[in-house]
Amino acid sequence: MAKKNDWVQIHIDVLKPEERATNIPEDTRAVPLEMWVKGRLENESAELGDAVTITTKTGRKVDGTLCAVNPSFRHNFGDYVPELDQIEETVKTILFGGRNDA
Repeated sequence: MAKKNDWVQIHIDVLKPEERATNIPEDTRAVPLEMWVKGRLENESAELGDAVTITTKTGRKVDGTLCAVNPSFRHNFGDYVPELDQIEETVKTILFGGRNDA
Protein backbone atom coordinates (compact mmCIF):
# COMPACT_ATOMS: atom_id res chain seq x y z
CA MET A 1 0.00 0.00 0.00
CA ALA A 2 1.33 3.43 -0.94
CA LYS A 3 0.18 6.73 0.48
CA LYS A 4 0.27 10.32 -0.75
CA ASN A 5 3.79 11.64 -1.37
CA ASP A 6 5.43 8.19 -1.28
CA TRP A 7 8.22 7.70 -3.85
CA VAL A 8 6.75 5.31 -6.42
CA GLN A 9 7.18 4.01 -9.96
CA ILE A 10 4.44 3.77 -12.56
CA HIS A 11 4.17 1.92 -15.86
CA ILE A 12 2.65 3.31 -19.04
CA ASP A 13 2.03 1.70 -22.43
CA VAL A 14 2.98 4.64 -24.65
CA LEU A 15 2.04 2.91 -27.92
CA LYS A 16 0.10 -0.28 -28.59
CA PRO A 17 1.72 -2.71 -31.06
CA GLU A 18 -0.65 -1.63 -33.84
CA GLU A 19 0.34 2.02 -33.28
CA ARG A 20 4.09 1.38 -33.70
CA ALA A 21 5.96 2.66 -36.75
CA THR A 22 6.04 0.29 -39.71
CA ASN A 23 9.75 0.85 -40.40
CA ILE A 24 11.00 -0.79 -37.17
CA PRO A 25 11.91 -4.50 -36.86
CA GLU A 26 8.91 -6.82 -36.70
CA ASP A 27 9.81 -8.25 -33.27
CA THR A 28 9.94 -4.69 -31.91
CA ARG A 29 6.69 -3.75 -33.64
CA ALA A 30 4.95 -6.77 -32.06
CA VAL A 31 5.17 -5.39 -28.51
CA PRO A 32 3.98 -2.14 -26.94
CA LEU A 33 6.33 0.79 -26.41
CA GLU A 34 6.54 0.97 -22.61
CA MET A 35 7.71 3.61 -20.16
CA TRP A 36 8.42 3.55 -16.44
CA VAL A 37 8.45 6.82 -14.49
CA LYS A 38 9.30 7.59 -10.85
CA GLY A 39 7.79 10.33 -8.75
CA ARG A 40 5.70 11.25 -5.72
CA LEU A 41 2.22 9.74 -5.46
CA GLU A 42 -0.59 12.28 -5.77
CA ASN A 43 -3.41 9.90 -4.77
CA GLU A 44 -4.31 9.63 -1.09
CA SER A 45 -3.48 5.91 -1.21
CA ALA A 46 -3.03 3.17 -3.80
CA GLU A 47 -2.13 -0.47 -4.19
CA LEU A 48 0.06 -2.08 -6.84
CA GLY A 49 -1.88 -2.24 -10.10
CA ASP A 50 -4.03 0.84 -9.36
CA ALA A 51 -4.30 3.73 -11.80
CA VAL A 52 -2.52 6.68 -10.18
CA THR A 53 -1.05 10.12 -10.79
CA ILE A 54 2.49 11.05 -9.79
CA THR A 55 4.53 14.23 -9.79
CA THR A 56 8.07 13.78 -11.10
CA LYS A 57 11.14 15.59 -9.77
CA THR A 58 10.77 18.03 -12.67
CA GLY A 59 7.17 18.81 -11.67
CA ARG A 60 5.40 16.88 -14.45
CA LYS A 61 2.12 15.17 -13.58
CA VAL A 62 2.00 11.69 -15.12
CA ASP A 63 -0.78 9.07 -15.05
CA GLY A 64 -0.03 5.36 -15.08
CA THR A 65 -0.30 2.03 -13.28
CA LEU A 66 1.44 1.78 -9.91
CA CYS A 67 4.13 -0.89 -10.19
CA ALA A 68 6.53 -0.21 -7.28
CA VAL A 69 6.73 1.62 -3.97
CA ASN A 70 10.16 2.97 -2.97
CA PRO A 71 11.75 1.54 -6.14
CA SER A 72 15.48 0.87 -6.12
CA PHE A 73 18.04 0.96 -8.89
CA ARG A 74 18.63 -2.53 -10.27
CA HIS A 75 21.00 -2.08 -13.17
CA ASN A 76 24.46 -3.49 -13.61
CA PHE A 77 27.00 -3.98 -16.33
CA GLY A 78 26.17 -7.64 -16.96
CA ASP A 79 28.04 -10.85 -16.34
CA TYR A 80 31.79 -11.26 -16.70
CA VAL A 81 32.76 -11.99 -20.32
CA PRO A 82 36.19 -13.66 -20.57
CA GLU A 83 36.56 -12.75 -24.24
CA LEU A 84 36.73 -9.07 -23.24
CA ASP A 85 40.05 -9.70 -21.48
CA GLN A 86 41.55 -10.92 -24.76
CA ILE A 87 40.04 -7.97 -26.64
CA GLU A 88 41.59 -5.58 -24.09
CA GLU A 89 45.03 -7.10 -24.60
CA THR A 90 44.68 -7.00 -28.39
CA VAL A 91 43.60 -3.34 -28.35
CA LYS A 92 46.48 -2.38 -26.05
CA THR A 93 48.93 -4.16 -28.34
CA ILE A 94 47.58 -2.36 -31.39
CA LEU A 95 47.43 1.06 -29.75
CA PHE A 96 50.42 1.01 -27.43
CA GLY A 97 52.74 -1.64 -28.78
CA GLY A 98 51.98 -4.08 -25.99
CA ARG A 99 52.73 -1.69 -23.14
CA ASN A 100 50.53 -2.56 -20.19
CA ASP A 101 50.81 0.83 -18.48
CA ALA A 102 48.38 2.61 -20.81
